[in-house]
Amino acid sequence: MTEQPSESPWLAAYAMHSSASAGREHPEKTHPYRTPFQRDRDRIVHSSAYRRLAHKTQVFTGDRGDYHRTRLTHTHEVASIARTVGRVLRLNEDLIEALALMHDIGHPPFGHAGEDVLNDCASETGGFNHNMHAVRIVTLLEDRYPEFPGLNLSYEVLAGQRNRVKHDRSPGALPLLEVQVVDAADSVAYDSHDADDALELGLLGWDELLELPLWCEAVRRVQDHYTALDQLQLRRAVIHQLIEIMVSDLINTSSQRLEEAKVDSPQAVSHCSGLLVAVSEPLQAQMAALEAFLFERVYRHPTVLAERALAGEALREMYARYYGQPESLPQAWRKKLDAEGVARTVCDFLAGMTDRYALEEYRRHESLT
Repeated sequence: MTEQPSESPWLAAYAMHSSASAGREHPEKTHPYRTPFQRDRDRIVHSSAYRRLAHKTQVFTGDRGDYHRTRLTHTHEVASIARTVGRVLRLNEDLIEALALMHDIGHPPFGHAGEDVLNDCASETGGFNHNMHAVRIVTLLEDRYPEFPGLNLSYEVLAGQRNRVKHDRSPGALPLLEVQVVDAADSVAYDSHDADDALELGLLGWDELLELPLWCEAVRRVQDHYTALDQLQLRRAVIHQLIEIMVSDLINTSSQRLEEAKVDSPQAVSHCSGLLVAVSEPLQAQMAALEAFLFERVYRHPTVLAERALAGEALREMYARYYGQPESLPQAWRKKLDAEGVARTVCDFLAGMTDRYALEEYRRHESLT
């Protein structure tokens, strides 16, 4: 049997080495050829909640075709970007990948519309937050191993996800660099692909995006290299260049901050005065302008708002039905009622649904009334 691989030769001193992991709630034997964070990644990938991301809304619902991103494809893009940054900074790529693959696993059907509805419906039991729900999934709701509930992930992965809930950036509470990388990669991914999807679906016009300095810079760089692109080729090249601009700035700025901070351990990172993995201030302002634009022109587009309202109403009605008739829940969920209460159990049940299954259940209930 081979020995567990060592990460030390290629990781920086400030990276999180799996050999220094605080372990798991339920102790397990060391695996002969996978590090703890590799096992975390694999457990997330094989979970039911992860597979369901393929049919959960990112921004746009599935009846608009199959080009736009789902929660799963968004997750893959975040993981890809984060691993690139992590490799250059000599961080733990396995931990980064586990964090990235888990980061949106707690989203309910219908994206933020579904989250808003469940948060309102479950207000009596603490509301609903997709980041915290991800922790519930991997510590309690997934049922894949006879030895323990959930996935028994390492404390570092759980802490990274919990940090997304608290978002504490004070000295002494800053997250691991691997967590910071995933947060930054998330912003890069949705800033680029939400604009791409909106253009594809006709919710935005090309000229509207030319109002934004960051978009204009990406267009300029593309046109410096190519002179005869059709509109589709131009759009795709601009999206690629947009990601290149943000990732390159992120790597350069973060490398400089790490050098100046002179951190020599993960523990030292937590006591810094601010994030070490971040884009430069000029780019941060340009990204903020793009995000504000997308919020007003895309996320609050009348068509998107109408779809959100319909989806939210369907989820709200299902919550009311199951809350009033908890005996109609599937047997596996009825078993949770005594321990979790009706409100939390119904909330957990609905949050696990895909968009498609939620709509099918809603229509089935409607046909019975």
